Amino acid sequence: MKAIWITAEQEAGEIKPVAYELLTRGRALAKKSGRRLGAMVFGENISEAGLNELIARGADRVVAMEAPELKHFSVEPYSVCMLELIRKYEPEIILAAATSTGRTLMPYVAMTCHAGLTADCTELDIEAETGLLLQTRPAIGGNIMATIKCPEHRPQMATIRPKSTPESPQTAGRTGEIIRLEAPAAIKRTRVEYNGFEPDDEEISLQDAEKIVVVGRGIKTEANIKSARELADLLGAALGATREVVDRGWLNYSHQIGLSGKTVTPRLYVGIGVSGAIQHLAGMQTAECIIAINKDPDAQIFHIADFGIVGDLFEVLPVLIGKLKRGEKIC
Repeated sequence: MKAIWITAEQEAGEIKPVAYELLTRGRALAKKSGRRLGAMVFGENISEAGLNELIARGADRVVAMEAPELKHFSVEPYSVCMLELIRKYEPEIILAAATSTGRTLMPYVAMTCHAGLTADCTELDIEAETGLLLQTRPAIGGNIMATIKCPEHRPQMATIRPKSTPESPQTAGRTGEIIRLEAPAAIKRTRVEYNGFEPDDEEISLQDAEKIVVVGRGIKTEANIKSARELADLLGAALGATREVVDRGWLNYSHQIGLSGKTVTPRLYVGIGVSGAIQHLAGMQTAECIIAINKDPDAQIFHIADFGIVGDLFEVLPVLIGKLKRGEKIC
């Protein structure tokens, strides 16, 4: 029986945790369809412990393709490897994370092998009557949810947002097959040369942050973001933003939360002047505790907030910052 596969990303030979989120999705689909679950990973000197952990977390088979040229992600050699595994194993479904790697690799492969691809899915299911993959994602600016299926072309391919599902737990004693393969010689025929990596000094690890302070259009000007940043520093939080703030150039894209930005699941989310557009809510509504500050009592953000402060943020923020500086209780 043709299987479901996930693509497990690696860095310096170690499996990235986003792969375990994909195993949660893949395991649910495999259980419902009766298919086996595989994982493919491309890199150099991939950790044996990492491959075993993929088995322990739900994969029935793990295939690692290794070569020096695969140490760092590049779409052409990685696509050669994926296409080789598609030819060899004929997977029915391939899932990848909607990271920069997944969003680059999956469309390239889908076009090359004439497969169907749905990007940024929020829900996946198996259609009972046909066994087809049902891929649900926001459409028309997030105003509707569209369910897409691909009845003819294979494999059925989908990307899923990181942090949109919990990691699959490890099961002690679980067994599976690990296969290490040499990458095809064609990986050397690439038009891209890797020269190095320079991190973005302003890149904020929003997806890993336990606390996030987010600014919306209610902040009014770029200069006013200084107060929000001060609050974030006092809380030990990352600074996030809505799309409108990023579009205005007040913060760069690495801060954006929502359908067209990052999905986050912090323990604490503080929204400052955030109205709560559906596009933004889709990226943060799974936060454990949501605090909203907005002068509009009918703002959408209050519908999901655990605590709401209806008031002028320019009056509220100085009070909060003052209390934190003095070590006083806020509530």
